[in-house]
Amino acid sequence: MDRDAASVPDSKPSASSPGPRSGDAWTVAAATEVLQGKSREAWYRRLWPFLGPAFIACVAYVDPGNFATNIQGGAQFGYMLLWVITASNLMAMLVQSLSAKLGIATGMNLAEMCREQFPRGIVWTMWVLMELVAMATDLAEFLGAALGFNLLFGMPLFAAGLLTGATTFAILALERRGFRLLEAVISVLVGVIAICYIIETILDRPDWGKIAYHAVVPHFGGTESVLLATGILGATVMPHVVFLHSALMQGRIVTRDPGELRRLFRFECVDVTLAMGLAGLVNGAMLIMAAATFFEKGLTTVGTIEEAHRTLTPLLGPASGWVFAISLLASGLSSSTVGTMSGQVIMQGFLHRQIPIWVRRLVTMLPALVVIGIGLEPTRTLVLSQVVLSFGLPFALVPLLLFTARADLMGVLVNRRSTTVVACLVTFLIIALNIFLLYDILLGGG
Repeated sequence: MDRDAASVPDSKPSASSPGPRSGDAWTVAAATEVLQGKSREAWYRRLWPFLGPAFIACVAYVDPGNFATNIQGGAQFGYMLLWVITASNLMAMLVQSLSAKLGIATGMNLAEMCREQFPRGIVWTMWVLMELVAMATDLAEFLGAALGFNLLFGMPLFAAGLLTGATTFAILALERRGFRLLEAVISVLVGVIAICYIIETILDRPDWGKIAYHAVVPHFGGTESVLLATGILGATVMPHVVFLHSALMQGRIVTRDPGELRRLFRFECVDVTLAMGLAGLVNGAMLIMAAATFFEKGLTTVGTIEEAHRTLTPLLGPASGWVFAISLLASGLSSSTVGTMSGQVIMQGFLHRQIPIWVRRLVTMLPALVVIGIGLEPTRTLVLSQVVLSFGLPFALVPLLLFTARADLMGVLVNRRSTTVVACLVTFLIIALNIFLLYDILLGGG
C-alpha cells in the first residue's frame, strides 16, 4: 500500500487514532507559542517542547555495538582510542543537526528526498544497501538486549532473544499513542544507561590525567586498533539514524515562516547538543571502565561482554555486575526499538511502501536468532556488525551533504559555506578510514 507519511510518531492524529494525543497537542501548542514569540515562560520551559527527537536518535549512539567496541578498545589499548570517541561524537552532532535541518526545512525525510532527486536505479541500490545496514544494526541491538536478559536472569540466550522480541513489540506499540510518550520512554532508558555508567565510573577510579590526554591526542597501535577505531566510528555515527532523525522532525512542529524556521532549528541544535553530549559521555565512560578495570590490571584479554560482566564482580563488587547488565539491557531494548522505526522510514522513503511494523520486527529478529542458534561468539559479531555500519555511512552522509547545501531545497536553512566545508571533511575522513581499513585487511594480512 502506498503511503506518503513516514511510520514515525506524528503531530497530527489520523482518523483512526483512538483519541486526542494530549501530550502531543500540548507540545505542538507550546512550541508554536515559543516560535511566534508569545510565550512568557522561563527559558527551560520554552526549551522543553523541543526536546525529544535527538534523544530518540542518540539511542543509536549508545547501543550494544558501542558496548562491544568500547570494551574491546579499552581492554586491549587502554585509554588510547578515547580520542576516537571524542571525534566521533563531534561528527555525530554535526550529522544529526544536518539531518534534523533537512526534515525541518523540506518537510521530507532523507530517504524521501533521495527518491525525489536521484534516478530510479540509484534509489533502489541505496534502498538495498540501507536495508542491509539496518539488518546489521538490528543484529547488534537485538543481541545486546538478549545478552542483558541472559546476564541479569541467567536464562538461555535463545529464550532471552525471544523475550527481547516481545519486549520491543510492547515498546513499539507506544508509537500509536503519539510521539511524546515514545520520546519519554526512550529518554528514560537513555537516562538509565547514563546513571549506570556514572556508577561504574565512580567504582573504577580511573586515571583522569590519561583520560584528558587521550581524549584529544590521536594515536593508533596497529591494525587491530584501526579495526576497533572503525568499529567505534560505525557504532557512533550511525547511518540508519541519519534517516530517522530527518523523519522525526518532518511532521513534529510544522512552520514555513522563515524566522520561525530559524528559531526551530536553533532549538533543535540545543536538543542535539544535549542528547549527543550525553551519548558521548556514556561512550567515553564505557571505554574508561574497560581501560581502568581491565587494561590497567593487565587483563587485556577481556574482550567480550560476557567476560567483562564476569570479571567486574570480583574486581569492583557485586553491584558493578548488576549495573553493567542493566545498562546493557536498557541499551539493547531502546536501540532495537529505534532500529525498527528506522527500517520503516527507510522503506517508506525510498519505495513509498511499508509493511506492518510487527512483520519488520519479526524479519529483523531472524539474523540475531540465527547467530544465537548456531553459537557464534556474540561480542565479535557485534564488533564486525559495527564495521559494516561504518562502510554504510557514506551512502547516508553524501546525499545529506548534497541536499543541505542546496538553497533551492533548504531555503533559509541552507548550509553556510563553512558548514559545508566541515561536513565535506568529515565525510572524506570517514570514507578514507574505511578504504584504509579494507586495504589493510585484504592486502596487509590484517
